[in-house]
Amino acid sequence: MKRKSIQRMTTIAILAAMATILMLIEIPLGFAPDFYKLDFSEVPVLIGAFALGPVAGILIEAIKILLNFLINGTITFGIGELANFLIGLALVVPASLLYIKHRTRKYAMIGLGIGILSMTVLGGLLNAFVLLPIYASVFGMTVDGLVAIGTALNPSITSLTGFILLAVVPFNLIKGFLVSFIVVLVYKRVSFLIKGKDHEIE
Repeated sequence: MKRKSIQRMTTIAILAAMATILMLIEIPLGFAPDFYKLDFSEVPVLIGAFALGPVAGILIEAIKILLNFLINGTITFGIGELANFLIGLALVVPASLLYIKHRTRKYAMIGLGIGILSMTVLGGLLNAFVLLPIYASVFGMTVDGLVAIGTALNPSITSLTGFILLAVVPFNLIKGFLVSFIVVLVYKRVSFLIKGKDHEIE
């Protein structure tokens, strides 16, 4: 039992380190301002949650955010990092809960779909009411000033609502779909390294 616990903790640490590295590799998207950048750090988090359960996923996500905080610091007094943590969990927890219970491709897909939807909704709400006002304050701007950055990229963005619907929502949808796609592709190949046997999404 002790050996199994140590193995579990080691696996969580390794996956968290991988997630932290991936979080440092950011890809800008042309339709959203530069402070929205795509990363694939949720891939190791989801793999760990599928293999070891939602609690492990929560721990991996938390360690990832903490390590990134220590490496990069914060300009939002930790609020941005907390929001990223919650948005990440909005994807990871529903997906892993359904998969752990049923362990079939059908429920993995349903869980990932619910996770993508929940992270998109939560991401939109947190950006509208928490993150964008904080970023505006930090950068010495108004929220309208941030919206204007979006307008420069997409003339259809003329309000905060438009910014959320045409920049933040597509960003989270794209991230959710790409992360989920990669996890479905690689999980069969890496799960046996975690569990000692192949746990295929059937």
